[in-house]
Amino acid sequence: MKKLGFYPGCSLKGSSSEYAQSVLAVAKAFDIELEEINDWNCCGATAAHNMNKELALSLSARILALAEKQGMEEIVVPCAACYNRLTVTQHELNKDEALKQRVCDIIEMPISGSLQVLNVMQLIDKYVADRLEEKVTTPFGNKVACYYGCLLVRPHNILKFDRLEDPQSMDILMKRSGANPIEWGFKTECCGAGFSVSRTDVVAKLSGNIVKDAADRGAEAIIVACPMCQSNLDMRRPAINEYLKQKIDIPVLYITQAIGLAVGLNPKEVGLQKHFVPVEIN
Repeated sequence: MKKLGFYPGCSLKGSSSEYAQSVLAVAKAFDIELEEINDWNCCGATAAHNMNKELALSLSARILALAEKQGMEEIVVPCAACYNRLTVTQHELNKDEALKQRVCDIIEMPISGSLQVLNVMQLIDKYVADRLEEKVTTPFGNKVACYYGCLLVRPHNILKFDRLEDPQSMDILMKRSGANPIEWGFKTECCGAGFSVSRTDVVAKLSGNIVKDAADRGAEAIIVACPMCQSNLDMRRPAINEYLKQKIDIPVLYITQAIGLAVGLNPKEVGLQKHFVPVEIN
């Protein structure tokens, strides 16, 4: 069994617990053990880096240092915002030794900067993709809109993951799960992100445009890999429907939920009962 580190972040322990549930379930189905980082803290997403750069870097650096202290070489970070903060932090520290030393003094721990940080797509691509098709028992035979959001492939010069404007990694994985990904124009548009509480009207407009385009193009589900995106597209559906002046019932699934269903996990095992928009996938 392959053993990897696991940083759930705040969302996966609370509002997006179904994401954590599905990640762990899919990992287990493919003989991957995810070991949670001991005593982890919030990474600072989404706004800490706008307030104090060094303290914001220190939040993520402490997580990286704790993982290194635990002997981890690779960690899985399912949340796109957390993944962005951890990878950007490691990049910033590795290019500036003086900054790294100041941050190490703040967190009172050394950090080598050699940790491999994987998002969910990278995890699946590296350890699951080659075995995915052979393990599919119930193909996810639906038209899907793969939604990457703002952070999963940005900033591109640091993450160097997938194509910037027309990413394909999620589409490829969904094809291997038996789905039919559509071509659409909102793959990397912003859903409203952290405005979900302070400016729900902004989220309703931005997320509404995403949901409508997916529905207009015949998608039967939207597939995501970010708890904030899922929350805005799913939990804010009443505000979205009010903005659109129509009711759209298209569900929003995490990619791990879709893959889990395809390889034979049942809906409860991947947390589908926790969604606001009911998931009725044939």
